This record gives sequence, structure tokens and C-alpha cells, in this order.
Amino acid sequence: MLLKINPYNPQKRQIAKVADAIKKGGIVAYPTDTFYGIGCDIMNKKAIEKIYAIKQRAKNKPFSFICPDLKDISKYAKVSNIAYRNMKRLLPGPYTFVLSGSKLVPKMMLTKRRTAGIRVPDNKIALAIVDELGHPIISTSATNPDGQVFGDPSLLCDYFGKTIDIVIDGGPVPGSPSSVVSLIDDIPEIIRYGAGDVDIFE
Repeated sequence: MLLKINPYNPQKRQIAKVADAIKKGGIVAYPTDTFYGIGCDIMNKKAIEKIYAIKQRAKNKPFSFICPDLKDISKYAKVSNIAYRNMKRLLPGPYTFVLSGSKLVPKMMLTKRRTAGIRVPDNKIALAIVDELGHPIISTSATNPDGQVFGDPSLLCDYFGKTIDIVIDGGPVPGSPSSVVSLIDDIPEIIRYGAGDVDIFE
């Protein structure tokens, strides 16, 4: 189902409909400040396994996930004062921060080193969904196995068909990946240069 949502002022009724679908184990495609993402509730193992199948991704490569704000990140990751200060300057924005995961994060969402990739994108629709849901959602780009990006929600809807319950049309998105920065042990390491400016870590 293609669902149009206002990117500047997301309609509460539409956001509630999306959150309700996610609560029931649904998979949704939604806009971020980088790509359109595919997501589900990180507490729902069956839904996560569906996304692994959709993306044809190896189970030893966990997905990153979206939190509604910086305060929420500290529930799901160990955030030192230094990490907090750095993230506060850059979030919301096109960054994925790699941090040590907390006990609240399901094991299948963590790497062998018990780390997790966490995002707070600068996109009102994505943030409204996680806020309404009360849990983080998975964040993985809406691409096919060859890495082709679907920037147009209707093309995305055609390609993924019934494997995705709701495709949100939230207008155009930039279409470039997030910068990935590890803040493990307070030693910043740039893992991927993307849309976000990472000068403060260099």
C-alpha cells in the first residue's frame, strides 16, 4: 500500500496507521535524510528475519536502527560524555554512529563485538514513526540485491510488491548514504564517508 504523508507536517492519523502496522509485525518503507529505508520494530524477530530475506543479506551483518532523539539513544547504547557531545552537535542528521549496544538491544541486532549502528535522521516522518511506536525501527536502504536505489516511492512499491506492507510517499530524498562513525572507547573512527560532514572527527 502506498501512503502519502506530508514531509513537513506529518499527519498524526497516517503516522498512527504506520506505527500500528509495525506493531503488528509489518514491514514499511519510509523516507530519511539519505535514502528511502526499509524498517520494522527491532523487538520483532520474525519481522527482522523478513527484512534479511528481502535484502538477501547475511545474518552476521546486523542492520542499524533509528531512534527518535539523542536521549533515546542512551537506552540502547553506552553513550559517554564525549560521544554525547559529538552526537549532540550533529543530530538529527545523515550520520550512523557505531556504539556499544545495551542489554535492551536484541542479540540479532548486535555485531560479535556487541556494537550497534544508530541513526537519528533529519526527517520528520521517520522520527514521528519511531516516536509513535515507542521502539526503534530498523534502518536499511531500500535497494535491490544489486545495490540499485529506489528514490521514487511508486517504483519502490512496484519492485517490492507485497513483501512490504506500507510504502510511504514522503517526497524526494537526497539519495546519498549516511556517514558512518564509530565512537567505541571514545576513539572516533570514520568507517564510511557519506552525506554528513565529518571534519570534527579528523
